[in-house]
Amino acid sequence: MMDWTDRHCRFFLRLLSKHTLLYTEMVTTGALLHNDAERFLRHDVSEHPLALQLGGSVPADLAACARLAEAAGYDEVNLNVGCPSDRVQNNMIGACLMAHPALVADCVKAMRDAVATPITVKHRIGINGRDSYAELCDFVGQVREAGCKSFTVHARIAILEGLSPKENREIPPLRYDIAAQLKADFPDLEIVLNGGIKTLDECRTHLATFDGVMLGREAYHNPYVLAEVDQQLFGSEAPVVSRSEAIERLRPYIVAHIESGGAMHHITRHILGLGQGFPGARRFRQLLSADIHKTDTPLAILDQAAELLQGR
Repeated sequence: MMDWTDRHCRFFLRLLSKHTLLYTEMVTTGALLHNDAERFLRHDVSEHPLALQLGGSVPADLAACARLAEAAGYDEVNLNVGCPSDRVQNNMIGACLMAHPALVADCVKAMRDAVATPITVKHRIGINGRDSYAELCDFVGQVREAGCKSFTVHARIAILEGLSPKENREIPPLRYDIAAQLKADFPDLEIVLNGGIKTLDECRTHLATFDGVMLGREAYHNPYVLAEVDQQLFGSEAPVVSRSEAIERLRPYIVAHIESGGAMHHITRHILGLGQGFPGARRFRQLLSADIHKTDTPLAILDQAAELLQGR
């Protein structure tokens, strides 16, 4: 979700669901320690509960970043051991770390020793060359011994050579049964299922087996799926937020961003997924993806798009 779930995206998603745990895009330790940490850590108080997802493999660096996350008020720090891209592999980040469970355990221990904030791990069910269930259990077991109690399991292996990140989300088959066996064999751990989940009905089905479910790209491309999460999965009695209400509540945030020197498309690029499944949806997307770049009055374009959501 790099370059997707930035602070503007998260602010918008929080308007749809108050209880869902939100994750940042993956931030590398180098970006935090050697660049503009404030830019990556900045968030609105309304985004909580909020987890910072880190990419890295040097225990001391990850510990330093965990301290920054704790000081910034994050509710969780998540170590990404699932991203299969070449760019992160070359820096010993992401799914390639599944071949080095002892190192991941050292990373987790360093972070746990540094902060009181919960440390969690997101990983695959394996990588090519290390894809047996025994090896998965060895990975989880070693990281558990380091003190990690919560694992988010993307129920596919990662193919580290020959497939793009996009293909790695589609070609290796989903194996929910493997993730379910992991939960059965490690009943003391919190196991959150990830991968291919698209509807709240599917979420409810999986919650009979797992402690949680993670929606990634579906929540981004079809964000309105989150609108009923609080009512259906968290037992909230608050009314469901309509699409038009979400835009109305987002508008002051957009105005403030523009007044501070930002561009409207920094925010509106994240809400295009609201435009689907109703007459005028295509025009909604066109207004906010193309027309805003051709005008000196972007807020007027936003208001035109909002009118298409009235009653929806």
